[in-house]
Amino acid sequence: MRAVDIIIKKRDKKELTGEEIRFFIDGISNESIPDYQTSALAMAILLNGMTPRETTDLTLAMADSGETLDLQDVVDIAVDKHSTGGVGDKTSIAVLPIVAACGLPVGKMSGHGLGFSGGTLDKLESIPGYRVDLTTEEFLEQLKSIGIVLSGQTKDLAPADGKLYALRDVTGTVQSIPLIASSVMSKKIAAGAHAIVLDVKVGQGAFMESLSEARELAGLMVQIGQLAGRDVVALLSDMNQPLGNAVGNALEVIEAIETLSGNGPNDFREHCIHVAAHMLVLGKQASDPEEGRQLAERAISAGRAIEKLRTLVEAQGGDVAYVDNPEKFPKAKYIEVVETPESGYLEQVQARIIGEAAVALGAGRAKKGDPVDHAVGFAVHHKVGDRVEKGQPLFTVHANDESLLSEARQAVLDAHRWTDAPVPALPLFYD
Repeated sequence: MRAVDIIIKKRDKKELTGEEIRFFIDGISNESIPDYQTSALAMAILLNGMTPRETTDLTLAMADSGETLDLQDVVDIAVDKHSTGGVGDKTSIAVLPIVAACGLPVGKMSGHGLGFSGGTLDKLESIPGYRVDLTTEEFLEQLKSIGIVLSGQTKDLAPADGKLYALRDVTGTVQSIPLIASSVMSKKIAAGAHAIVLDVKVGQGAFMESLSEARELAGLMVQIGQLAGRDVVALLSDMNQPLGNAVGNALEVIEAIETLSGNGPNDFREHCIHVAAHMLVLGKQASDPEEGRQLAERAISAGRAIEKLRTLVEAQGGDVAYVDNPEKFPKAKYIEVVETPESGYLEQVQARIIGEAAVALGAGRAKKGDPVDHAVGFAVHHKVGDRVEKGQPLFTVHANDESLLSEARQAVLDAHRWTDAPVPALPLFYD
């Protein structure tokens, strides 16, 4: 069997066998197949798709490419969540402490930024000392001892996906539904979660721009999870505008801290409580989402959620002084408030443009291995449907390179669109 024959077969829109898929994934794992051939197959899959059977075979092959965890001996039930990525999506940093504060253990492996979508690990690394490279043994011990882990994917868990994940970001193949579904679910299956809540983003700032695409992806991931014996729920949530106000690594961590402290933007707080409620239902802590919501709200108001974040940061070597005093986070050299150029109702706050502008400022990566600037990004002050008056603060730019500031300012201005007629607010969730 040869890698090039498998690439040609998928290029020619033919269905790959389970044996061919496993051969290729094994080759990625043992590095007998080079990056350029892996990239070629990823592009062929993006262009020609995969059947549900092929996608399931790909998922299981990637899950089996390293060790798989069995959490049954560590906790009674472990619930995980995954977002398909968006702009301003710092949900995991807030949701995991809420859920863990309600007594439900939660161990999550996250990734770095992918395309215009920020990565949870990049955000967490803005806390000095925070380790995202826990070993499998450390992951299990921390889950058992404090009931919460938020780390990177270990090299031993689904290593083939780790390599493919990094290549997708720099080869224009992020948006492939089979590659997204298999990447997400291979990590979840390998990491041993018993139940999973999937937050599937929909809109201009998501990899799935249409509701039909998002439904297809959600259905495929639920199907894969069920075949693997997991309880899975998928939520379809809006990503036509940034979630919350902050876009950028340290800025988003600060917003998550504010939310866990009982403040934060209304849309982000509501989103987190909704996701947490479903996790608590799957974890048998709540009988229905309404009870889950009440538990989540009490965890915030009683101060248990922010305390759980402190526990998490401390356990992974981070400086908890940053949680106690977010003013300590790095600040950009240039901070400019941009005023609204005209009065009217906001009919668009285009999330993708804002996400791409944040990457251009240095908040994300142009190519594999690039460093990120934790201080840069934006605070977007208004939502679709808001009435704004000329001269009001519209957004704030945080930049460290003055030469990039004017371009970023113009891009985010272009992401906003006004109208004279009232505009309804966007829903947080579709289904």
